Amino acid sequence: MENNFLLEILTEELPYQFIPSAEGQLIELFNKLFNENKINYKNIKTYATPRRLAVLIEGLDEKQQDIIKDIKGPVVNIALDENGNYTPAAIGFAKKNGISTDLLYEKDNYIYAKVEQIGKTSKEILEDNLKAIIMKLQGPHFMRWGCHDEKFSRPVENLVAILNDEVLNVEIFDRKATNKTKGHRFSDVKEVTITDPLKYCEILKIANVYADVEERRQLIIDSASKKAEENNLKIDFSNLEDLLDEVTYITEYPVPVICEFKKEYLQIPDIVTVTVMSKHQRYFPLYEKDGKLSNKFITMANFVGKDEESFNNIKAGNQRVISARLEDGKFFYDEDIKTPLIDKIPSLKGMTFQRGLGTLSDKTNRIEKLSSYIADKLNIDYKDDILRAAKLSKADLSTKLVFEFTELQGFIGENYALKSNEKENVALAIKEHYFPLSANSSLPSKIEGQIISIADKIDTICAVFLSTQNDKKKKRPTGSNDPLGVRRATIGILRIILTFGLNLDLSDLIRESMNLISKEFNIKIEDETFDEILDFIYSRLNVIYEKTYDSDVLAACKNTKPLSDLNLWLNRVHYVQEFVSNNNEDTNEILEAINRVLRIMANHKTTNEIKTVLFESEEEKTLFDAIVQAPQITFENISDIKFFINPLHNFFDKVLVMDENEEIKNNRLNLLGILANRFNSICDFSKIVSG
Repeated sequence: MENNFLLEILTEELPYQFIPSAEGQLIELFNKLFNENKINYKNIKTYATPRRLAVLIEGLDEKQQDIIKDIKGPVVNIALDENGNYTPAAIGFAKKNGISTDLLYEKDNYIYAKVEQIGKTSKEILEDNLKAIIMKLQGPHFMRWGCHDEKFSRPVENLVAILNDEVLNVEIFDRKATNKTKGHRFSDVKEVTITDPLKYCEILKIANVYADVEERRQLIIDSASKKAEENNLKIDFSNLEDLLDEVTYITEYPVPVICEFKKEYLQIPDIVTVTVMSKHQRYFPLYEKDGKLSNKFITMANFVGKDEESFNNIKAGNQRVISARLEDGKFFYDEDIKTPLIDKIPSLKGMTFQRGLGTLSDKTNRIEKLSSYIADKLNIDYKDDILRAAKLSKADLSTKLVFEFTELQGFIGENYALKSNEKENVALAIKEHYFPLSANSSLPSKIEGQIISIADKIDTICAVFLSTQNDKKKKRPTGSNDPLGVRRATIGILRIILTFGLNLDLSDLIRESMNLISKEFNIKIEDETFDEILDFIYSRLNVIYEKTYDSDVLAACKNTKPLSDLNLWLNRVHYVQEFVSNNNEDTNEILEAINRVLRIMANHKTTNEIKTVLFESEEEKTLFDAIVQAPQITFENISDIKFFINPLHNFFDKVLVMDENEEIKNNRLNLLGILANRFNSICDFSKIVSG
């Protein structure tokens, strides 16, 4: 008989961000429990709604395997007295392991006990560990309620824990496990009995609950699409993944309701209307067949009912809310467009960038200077449009619309720039200089936006590091704290340069940015701070390529000034990785030979002067000839290093490097030093482990 287990924790409405995290934690915790107890199962699946977290485990073993273990005891001369009788030490060892002394035996001068451990049943293991698993769930803003000392995300209302059809003896927060659970709050079926773990989802549907997340998600897509089609409209889910996830996790029984707002609100830029609907109100925007935004939208009601009055109330309530929000947006928009975008720049003088880092006007001036510097380095002759876009890049931050909807910075700037008769490429650069908005999102499409984006981001990075060089804990990015998005900004710069092949020395750009900030705020630049910025940026490079290249290869290529030419660095990493990945005997032999040279030279300073008159063996001469005759080794012909391997092996076999004669020793070290320099010019091979 196959054993199936179901756990359901019924709560008050959970924060939707916690639900997918809890699902992952539950899978990990049950996996760990069964692995540690050597219990097999066929499949584990989670179900979740705003009110419940559930785990279904299929094909669970009946019990642990019985185990016979040989347990090592005391040494023989302690376990036996002079007459060969067991001492108290041996008797105590036998008693501790629950066997008689008759079952003790000698092996390798020790006393052993052969002990049979009877495996526990899966039921026993679950009953012993379920409470601990539930209490190990973690998330933000956990709470206490009633007289309980333990915390959970929301108050627990009910607990289901059944193995096949048997209720387990488990209790949390004074809730004893049962096989009954509650349905949807508005369902006519208030309670259902789970008779079989495998029928959990189907039984809950009787009480108007779709417990399967993927099924509920697809139901939302299908029902919303059908409702849109009925109104000769369409819905585009491709840019609504976050909204779709959220709505999926805040509904148990999703029902689409079509609503509308006044057409006059369509005068507002679409990005504003769509943001209000999708980001603020969790509505799905609808579009005409020609692609134009419609004044109709869909809200997914978590509602069970068929009476028209209830749905009319839902519709009316949502329409009131959206109308109020869009009325505000229309007012702000109408006020903002009364003056051109260029006239909004003076307001930036009264807006702080960050405490100690000047105003947004100061930052804009630095962005202009850095954009000009970058354009010159990229040999762009005509840069008027770049500088115009740089000047206007932050102007929309002083508008009423962006003040209300901060996530629209840049998008509003583009719209207002076009309204102000700025060139299209200038307007596009204003929007795209914020790109990428996340680690993997779109990059600026044109060179103007690419340059200004790099300038803006490098200024932020350098400003943060410079303003905190005497208090490195303050505002420095950490794993959990990055208020100015320095990590994201760094990855954005790297992606732009590498994706578009920009020939830009990032090290020089960092120096230029640091100098601008230093002069403006009279901050003395410490060399250590410059090095910290380089290290931080290189660590982000590792993040980008950690799944593409080996960590030791990335570490090995750090010594080649990667930020001076990122594209050259990427080629170098590719060739080194390709060479290392061969992983054959020749490659391993080459790496071992290289590292032997590097180990010897680690603590020695040498020159390139080689005195052939000091050679005492043919092996020295052969190695010297190989060095002279070998082609120039670069990362592109890295495999040519094998040219040195046989001469090196023979040299090490026959020649004592550390000769008693100081002059001969130094000459031999110089010979190896030339090789070490050639190897290090490719990468730091000492970071690469052979084999």
